[in-house]
Amino acid sequence: MKRLLPLLLILPLAGFRPAPLPPPMPQDGPVRVALVDRDRGTELRSYPADGQRWVAGERGHRYAVRLYNDSPRRVLVVLSVDGVNAISGEDADPSQTGYVLNPGQRADITGWRKTQDEVAQFVFSSPSGSYASRTGRPDNVGVVGVAVFEEARRWYPRPQPILRGRAGPAPAAAEASAAAEASAAADASASRIEGYSAKSQAPALGTGHGARESSSVRDTDFERATRSPAQVLQLRYDSARNLRARGILLDSPSRLDRQPQAFPNRYVPDPPAR
Repeated sequence: MKRLLPLLLILPLAGFRPAPLPPPMPQDGPVRVALVDRDRGTELRSYPADGQRWVAGERGHRYAVRLYNDSPRRVLVVLSVDGVNAISGEDADPSQTGYVLNPGQRADITGWRKTQDEVAQFVFSSPSGSYASRTGRPDNVGVVGVAVFEEARRWYPRPQPILRGRAGPAPAAAEASAAAEASAAADASASRIEGYSAKSQAPALGTGHGARESSSVRDTDFERATRSPAQVLQLRYDSARNLRARGILLDSPSRLDRQPQAFPNRYVPDPPAR
């Protein structure tokens, strides 16, 4: 019997257009990924170093993982934060549940999913205060990654206000070949992480389990075109101080090419504490 996996759909934001952004980091594939400092209302610039892309975060600030589907087809994005699946809370694996993006859609994932209508905010925290560390999984703190799958079917129904359903696994194919490819990708990823650990200081940031907020999604059908991801991306994040210690020259906020915006944030923030 085929194993069924629940998938989640992010509903489109009708009439929404993104503000001017910094130049996107170079990526090959249907999806682009960025981190957004929600307290500053800015998309964080990424910097290349040691074969990876790095982002400077600020402890205590809320952030979002911004996903751009640049393709004309729906895609499934499995999101890993600090090595943890941001929907299920399991140790992240590409075979797990994820978010489905419509063609050309941009979506901000703002937290750990608690229900179909609520998340716990992503917050830059100390490594020991991160959700991963607090649940006994500190080894992958400081990295955000996505595994992207294209859809098998070639027709797309008109989006509905609410979609519910179940998603099946990819069609049976050359499983041995796919397993070999996945093993090679895992070995390469492990080598990069080991190289980082051997030559650098401990990370200064992790992702905490913040306050609850509304964020609605619904189940939808999605059949993966392949067993292995069409695209895998990751962003490393750390404090500005640690990035400078790695020799990364950070742009100051005043140097970023960002135009004034009449509506810089989509939601009402909490008032300052008395």
